[in-house]
Amino acid sequence: MKRNKSSKKTFILDTNVILHDSSCINQFQEHDIVIPITVIEELDHFKRGSQVINLNAREFARTIDSLTGSALFDGGIPLGKGRGKVSIAISKGLNDEIRDIFKEDNPDHRILSVALDIKKKKNSDNVTLITKDVNLRMKAKAVGVKSEDYTTDKIINVEELYSGKETVENFSHEMIEKLYQPPFEVPIKTTLKKTKTEIVPNKYLVLRNSSHSVLASIDNKKELLRKIDKNNVYGIKPRNAEQTFAIDALTNLNIPLVTITGKAGTGKTLLALASALHIKKNYRQIYVARPVVPLSNKDIGYLPGDVESKLAPYMQPLWDNLRVIQDQYLETEKQHQQIILMVKDQKLVIEPLSYIRGRSLQRIFFIVDESQNLTPHEVKTIITRVGEGSKIVFTGDIYQIDHPYLDSQSNGLTYLIEHFKGMHLYAHINLIKGERSELAEMASNLL
Repeated sequence: MKRNKSSKKTFILDTNVILHDSSCINQFQEHDIVIPITVIEELDHFKRGSQVINLNAREFARTIDSLTGSALFDGGIPLGKGRGKVSIAISKGLNDEIRDIFKEDNPDHRILSVALDIKKKKNSDNVTLITKDVNLRMKAKAVGVKSEDYTTDKIINVEELYSGKETVENFSHEMIEKLYQPPFEVPIKTTLKKTKTEIVPNKYLVLRNSSHSVLASIDNKKELLRKIDKNNVYGIKPRNAEQTFAIDALTNLNIPLVTITGKAGTGKTLLALASALHIKKNYRQIYVARPVVPLSNKDIGYLPGDVESKLAPYMQPLWDNLRVIQDQYLETEKQHQQIILMVKDQKLVIEPLSYIRGRSLQRIFFIVDESQNLTPHEVKTIITRVGEGSKIVFTGDIYQIDHPYLDSQSNGLTYLIEHFKGMHLYAHINLIKGERSELAEMASNLL
C-alpha cells in the first residue's frame, strides 16, 4: 500500500535529544529529520570528555560525517529504503517573529526559529520540534510550532511498572505448612498454577490465608517456590517483608543483576551496602558509585575547592550509610575495624560513577546509587562492562529525578526494570515503607 505523502512528517531535533540518544535519527521511520546548524555547534562543545553525553556527541558527529554530499544541506540525504531524509538547516540568526517575542539570541531560540521557518516554508502542520526541554516545548507551542518530547525509550505506564512482589490471599494452608518444613520449598505446578499469580523468575510472594503466612520466591527455573527467611546482614535487620526480599536478592549469588526502588528512607542504599559486606568474601572489591551531575549542560566546576572538595557533597550520603552499618558494632569489634581496613586497602571504594572508566569489573559487587538519574543508554553501558563473577545493583527513586531531561518514564532505572522483567539472572523489589522514623515517613508521604 502506497503511503499518502501528506502523512509524511518533518522532525527538527534539539541538541539534548542527540545527547540523550546518539542513534536518534534511526527512530523516525519514513519521516524526514532536520538538524539546525546551531545543534551542530552545540555538539562541538560536548565532544571532549568521558561522560556518556560526550560519547554520544562524538558518535553522532561520526554518523553525520559519514553522510557525505552537498544534499545534506540542500534537500537531505535518504537514510535507507522506506526511511526519510536527514538534512542540516543553515540559518542566519533569528527570524523577525522569534526576535520580537523572545528578544534574546540564544541556541534555543535559533533552533525554534528554524522550526518556525520550516513550518512556514512547507505550509504544513506536519512539522514538529523534538526536544527534552519542557520550556522550549512551551515556547514552540506559543509560536504555533508543534513540539513533543523524545519518547522512543519511554515506558508507557509507569504506574504498572513491575514491583517484584505480590501478595497471594487464600493460599493453601497445607502448602504453607510444607514451606516451613525441610527442604523449605514446594513445586509451583501444585501451588501457583491454581492461582492467578503471574509466574516470573525471582519474583517475591507473600503467601497467606486466614491463619498463616509465609514469605517465598519463585526460583530461577520457575519450578519451585522457596521459603524466604528474615536474615540479618552485617548488623542490619530487615524491618518489613520488602526489605527481607531485598536482602535475599542482594545476597543470592545466582542473581547477578538486582534493582531496588523506593522513596527516601526505605533503606535502598543501606541494605545494598550491608548485603555487599555480608557476602564480601565472594568478591575482590565492593564498589559504590553514584552519578555526580545529571547528563546536561551542568558542571561542578563552579563549586569551590579542589576535585575532592567538589565531589564530597555528592558522595557524603554513601559514607553516611556506611557509618550507620559500622555503628552497629563497637569500635573494638572485628566488624567495625574490618570496614576501616577495607576502605584503607581499597577493598571498599566509594567514588563518582564517572570514575569507573578503565577499571576492571571482574568479581566486583557494584552498587550504582541514585540510578534514576541515568539514561537508558548509560545503564546499558554500565551493565555491558560488568565481567564474570560480578554482581551489579541499581538503586533509586524513579519519582525523585534531578536530571532536567529525564522523568519517571524515560530514566534508565525504569527502562531497566521494564526490559529485564522475566530474566532468570535478574531480581527487582520496590520498597514501600520508610524506616528512618515516624516523622520522616509522614513527611515523605505528606510533603
